[in-house]
Amino acid sequence: MELWIPITIAAAFLQNLRSAAQKHLKKVMGTTGATFVRFGFGFPFALLFVLLLATVGGMRVPAPNGTFFFWAVVGALGQIGATFLLIHLFSFRNFAVGTAYSRTEPAQAAVFGLIFLGERVTVGALAAIAISVFGVMLISVAHEEKNWRSLFRSVGSRNALIGLASGTLFGISAVAYRAASLSLGGPNYVMQAAVTLAWVICFQTLVMLAWMLWRDRAELGRIARAWKPALFTGLVGASASFGWFAAMTLQQAAVVKALAQVELLFTFAASVFFFREKISWLETVGCLLIAFGIVVLVLLG
Repeated sequence: MELWIPITIAAAFLQNLRSAAQKHLKKVMGTTGATFVRFGFGFPFALLFVLLLATVGGMRVPAPNGTFFFWAVVGALGQIGATFLLIHLFSFRNFAVGTAYSRTEPAQAAVFGLIFLGERVTVGALAAIAISVFGVMLISVAHEEKNWRSLFRSVGSRNALIGLASGTLFGISAVAYRAASLSLGGPNYVMQAAVTLAWVICFQTLVMLAWMLWRDRAELGRIARAWKPALFTGLVGASASFGWFAAMTLQQAAVVKALAQVELLFTFAASVFFFREKISWLETVGCLLIAFGIVVLVLLG
């Protein structure tokens, strides 16, 4: 088994925990605060990862360059926007389905990999995009009149567009993070991933902190009062990101995110057993179609 596979599965599990924690935080703070928590409370852990690798592991800390900073900023801003949109979806849909809206991310990452890095997109990848988008359309009409007109009209609905936009930004950020990590050129994928995460999460923390100081200072008080669950969110969020960065240093971003669809299983379990939410059969079919589209991407992409 290639190393990036267990790393990706572990990252998917941790990301599911982080998403569940963010949904809990959404009850006591706004979308901006719940988005900030994964960055602001994850920053100390990201620095700790680099410190442990350098001191205990004896690994050299690579020096960033201009290419690194460009891609790191692109990825950081894209992830902030994508996370904000994804958390905003929790206000409209249950946990599993809200997460599923962003599941076109791997297929879109294949397209952006071609645009930004010259990575080839095959007919299989295009088929995966079509399957995934159809799955999103099914989910978006799960509680509406079931006919073909409403199905195709739903792609322009608010929920569908927000979900697709989130997937687009996640796809861009994934490709950007791979480019940033690879630009460091060593010493190995572990340290490259850790350094990339540390710089990215530091930038994200500063950007969001500045935004809240300017536009929503009251949110800082709500975050402070929920520091315990926020700290847990930061830990699992930083750990998940470290896993993603490591896996995407070893493998193309689209392929890594395709395997990451195993998170859907964790999401369904959390939705049903933890949040006690019900998922309709049509929503389930939509989620399965999205996952199937990602399988097509892996096998034929």
